[in-house]
Amino acid sequence: MNIRFYNARILTMADGLDIIENGELHVSGDRITYVGDSEEAAIENALQTDKENVLQADKEKWDREIDVRGNLLMPGFKNAHTHSAMTFLRSHADDMKLQDWLTKAVFPYEAKLRDEDFYYCALLAVLEYLTSGITSVCDMYLNNAMVSKAMADSGMRSVHCGAVFGGEETAESLREDFTSMNQPDSLISFVLGFHAEYSCSKELLGRIAELANELKQPIFTHCSETSREVEECRVRYGMSPVEYLDSIGMFNYGGTLFHGVHVSDNDIEIIKKRGISIVTNPASNLKLASGIAPITRYMQEGINIGIGTDGPASNNCLDMFREMFLVTGLGKYRESDASAVDAVEVLKMAVKGGAVAMGRGDCDSLKAGKKADIIMLDLYAPNMQPIHNIAKNIVYSGSKTNVKMTMINGNILYENGEFNIGISPDEIYKNVAKSCDRIFAE
Repeated sequence: MNIRFYNARILTMADGLDIIENGELHVSGDRITYVGDSEEAAIENALQTDKENVLQADKEKWDREIDVRGNLLMPGFKNAHTHSAMTFLRSHADDMKLQDWLTKAVFPYEAKLRDEDFYYCALLAVLEYLTSGITSVCDMYLNNAMVSKAMADSGMRSVHCGAVFGGEETAESLREDFTSMNQPDSLISFVLGFHAEYSCSKELLGRIAELANELKQPIFTHCSETSREVEECRVRYGMSPVEYLDSIGMFNYGGTLFHGVHVSDNDIEIIKKRGISIVTNPASNLKLASGIAPITRYMQEGINIGIGTDGPASNNCLDMFREMFLVTGLGKYRESDASAVDAVEVLKMAVKGGAVAMGRGDCDSLKAGKKADIIMLDLYAPNMQPIHNIAKNIVYSGSKTNVKMTMINGNILYENGEFNIGISPDEIYKNVAKSCDRIFAE
């Protein structure tokens, strides 16, 4: 479809955080074709068309014209770490110590999941992503085939991350998914990854490192989430998880670490040297009492930072607005400095930092030629007035209620409270409830 947005404030994030006050944005198919001032758009259109036929040409050019009414268009948020299909565990596994949470409330029930459970539970997550203005997710979970099908069927852009977890999983399964899931110009892509250092054998980790070097690819993994994880790794190998994984060549082509809460000065040097991204998950780390990541230090070292919600079992919601506020709020608390972790930088993390961490530079900003992944935020709601600083309003006072529209790949999937993903929310809720009844009854 060819869609014209007009009367818009536009935060392109292509170069800084300047706002186009009277902007216009054009979409053709899955790409943005124009972003700029409305007057410039009119001049450009007139130059391309005989003046007598301008109005008629406009009518024929656009399948839909949307009056933004002074609200904000901006790139969608990137949820750079999540476990979508864990929605079935929302509010089931709460208020427990981490090890008990995993061994008693998570692993036993995950073992009961069937294909249809993964599919509908992932679709439930998609609904929530759309209401939060999230247009891309980095999903690390079981059954990539069914979760990626849910993403593709609904129109969600997703990067699927390998999650080999010892047991029967092998490095070869990563090669197979990498080959089959990375198709040209697809909503779905795949990156090499494993669950964590502590959940994989030394031999498996070595084979994954060999594969990463053979394919010249970055590696994605949970790392340094808890102090216990770090100390146990030191007992096993005499090194921190970051140090050990780097010592076996795991990060020769970079990578992305989820969490990165408990890191040493040497860890940070390795992260910086290898061009590794950090994805912080403040709500999950707070709820599980894992700690507060050293965001200020990462920023000072020039390390790329993305933001993730983690899964709906440990968070429990998939809300980028809450995560952004926690990144800056906890960062200030950790440093005892109210000027630390500026909200403007946090907004960049939620959009551009996540895109870098996920390898999705094609949808990191609103610019001609980029993928049409766009959200519209309501600036005329009470929590967004007065408009002194739009970027800081989004981080400090914004909420999911401000999301009026979410477009992915040129398709409007959520608009004014209505979903357009090919299946009704009621059907998704019914199937998820059916799955939960079976899983928790057995």
